[in-house]
Amino acid sequence: MIPIDNTWTLFLDRDGVINKNINGSYVLDWEQFEFLDGVLETMPKLAKLFSNIIIVTNQQCIAKGLLTHEQLNEIHQNMMNMIELNGGRIDAIYYAPDFASEENTLRKPKNGMAFLAKSDFPEINFTKSIMVGDKPSDMDFGKSVGMTNIYISKNATQYSLADYTITQFSDLLQVIKC
Repeated sequence: MIPIDNTWTLFLDRDGVINKNINGSYVLDWEQFEFLDGVLETMPKLAKLFSNIIIVTNQQCIAKGLLTHEQLNEIHQNMMNMIELNGGRIDAIYYAPDFASEENTLRKPKNGMAFLAKSDFPEINFTKSIMVGDKPSDMDFGKSVGMTNIYISKNATQYSLADYTITQFSDLLQVIKC
């Protein structure tokens, strides 16, 4: 178990963690956004445990011209509203809109979004932060700055950079000790 207190920060990937992935495509409007089981029930409990809850998400659908920044912000605002209506909160969302490249420091597995969050929330201590994701790039992102990594895998497949592996979002509460 991870012993935390209320000074810890929770970083969450979006697709595959908060909402269902659309295989071979992207969430391009609110009607396509579907919360995963247990997310809306778990977020209020996490809101009481963490000082900051931050989403970090790769969204190259913008670079592909499938979605505008404004459309993505609308999806994110609706998501945050639903989480808040259920008693939870998201303090900030950072996204990488571009294709992967050597110059692109935002897109996970690179850690630019972590440093943007630290710039906006100077109290963030990466060694007192947890990264929750469903892809190896999420785990690489978290490890690169010293976070504790929790990997969500439906079939409980382990990943070498994951400190913990869970099968669903609500299992987070079994891994965290306050």
